[in-house]
Formats: sequence, C-alpha cells, structure tokens
Amino acid sequence: MSTPQADAATVTAWVGDAVMAPSMHNAQPWQFRYVPATGELRLRMDLTRSMPHTDSHHRSMHVSCGAALFNLRVAAAHAGWTAHVRPLPDPADPHLLASVRFVEAADPDGVADLYPAIRRRRSSREAFTDERVPAALLDALSGAARSEGVGLSVLGEWQAEAVLDVVEDAAQDERLSPEARAEIARWTGSGVEGPDGIPTYAFGPRRRGGRAPARDFAVGRHLPERRSAVFEHAPCLVVLGTAQDRPPDWLLAGQALERVLLQATADGLSTSLNSQALEHPELRWLLRDPHAGTSTSFPQMLLRLGYGPMVPPTPRRDVGDVLAIDDERGDRAE
Repeated sequence: MSTPQADAATVTAWVGDAVMAPSMHNAQPWQFRYVPATGELRLRMDLTRSMPHTDSHHRSMHVSCGAALFNLRVAAAHAGWTAHVRPLPDPADPHLLASVRFVEAADPDGVADLYPAIRRRRSSREAFTDERVPAALLDALSGAARSEGVGLSVLGEWQAEAVLDVVEDAAQDERLSPEARAEIARWTGSGVEGPDGIPTYAFGPRRRGGRAPARDFAVGRHLPERRSAVFEHAPCLVVLGTAQDRPPDWLLAGQALERVLLQATADGLSTSLNSQALEHPELRWLLRDPHAGTSTSFPQMLLRLGYGPMVPPTPRRDVGDVLAIDDERGDRAE
C-alpha cells in the first residue's frame, strides 16, 4: 500500500504559514521547492537576501530559515501531519538547509496547539510596561527551548545591566560603520514599499528614557512623524544559546526561537528580538551566561519579553515568490 502524500495545495498553505517567521531586517531569506512525485519539500537559503557585512557567515540566515521550518512543522501538525525534517542533507550543497517529508500522524512534538499564534506573533519595537513577567511563564519558555535542544537563560539584574552595555556598544559601532548603515538602509525605512523589509511604521518610538534595548532603524534619518516613549527601566531579557556554533546549531536555534516566540505569544506576551550585539563577534562573546553551563555556550539571539501594545504586522512576500512546485515529470512548474 502506498503512503499518502500531501498534495501541492496543502503544502502551499503550509509554506504560507512558514513564511510568517521573523528574519533579520525582515529580509525573508528562504526558498522552498516541492517535489510532488516524491513528497519532498526542500528549504534553501536565498543568497540574494544576504547581508555580507553584518552576517558574513550566514548565521542569521540559518536562524531565520530555522524559524520558518518550525512554523512549517506547526502548520503540518495542525492539519494532522508530522513533518520529518532532515537538516543539511547534502554536505556538497551547504545552502540546502533541510529536506522535509510529511506523514499523516499524530503530533509527537506537541506543537499543533501553537498554530493560532503563527499569525498573531509580532516583533515589537514598542515600549513595554514595567509589569514583571511571571516566573512560571519564563520557566515554560525555557522548557519550550529545551524541547528543541536549545538553552534559554533568563538574565538576572546584574547580567542584564552588562548585556545592555554590550548592546549600547553595538549600537555605537553600527552608527560609525558606513557598511552597516548601508545594509540597514537597504531593508528599512521610506524606501521599503514592497513585501519585505521593515517599513517606518514598524520602527517603534525613539527611546527618551528607560534601559530596554531598542534598536533604532532610523540610524540618523530624520522622521518628523516618529514619536518618542519611555521604555522599561528593568527589562526582562533572555538569551537563546546552543552548545556548539555550527550551521546545524544555527538551524536548530531558529526552530527553538520560533517555538519560544509562539509560546510567548500564546501566553499573552509581547516579544522583541535584538541581534545587534550578536552581529559583532567580539561583543557576542560577552552575552554568554557563565552560570548556564554548556547548553548556552554560544548565544544566538537576545529577546526582550513583556507586556506591550498590539503592533501591526510587517509585510510578507507572496508564497508564489518563495515556493516552486515541480510537475509530475519532476520539472519545475512555472
């Protein structure tokens, strides 16, 4: 008896959910290809969306694609299928990040319940309230990361102060780097009118007080309509980290990141990502938590959690631009 395979329309819908994942500067650096004859979905990096200066080793691209991969798993599980992921299946083709096959089965990873959060999740650059995040929620988020084989460290007060100093150093380096400013300008601001990048409405307010890390995508550009706000004085910061620092770990970190973000969204939390310090190797080392053991030896993402206003979504590319489907003969359909 042949094994049932997901049809192209179903896989297309799942990819539509996958691409709701966050990515550095909302560049959306993923390409999918579905082969109905074999039931295989392939995920590749789209190198036309790389950032050679701030992501020269494609670490952030791996993390972003890993987040999309997790959304794909959730979407399939919600529909009663299990996505079997084979990461980096071809050593001769490092840009092929995953091969995925789908089997009609129960939800062994327990992720189907996260499905409603996929399209509710936002990357917020707004000020949060000073209300503390309950320890029980933080414990649950740590458990979500562990379920994906990744560590999550909740920073104490003195650790957060040290990390905030690192983030400020990264922001200063960014302001002084023409290359970094050029990459940011490409993906942000008034020039962004298409289905990718970060439009000005998503910049969030200028920080006029508080200590929360708030990346300023204006980078010196004058935006007269932009408001200002006082951010949290004691932000809730967590660091997502892996035991090793290789492409498979980056891909794993992306899946864990999205699991944490979806769980946080389901729990009513606002989330803000900050990769600024992680873009500098000498600063990234300083984000390590010396008390967290080897599970978080290599920081992959800094997250800020709290309670803030609902924000609008950033744009997304059309599924037809990121998904190719082969015809029955194995040729790519146009």
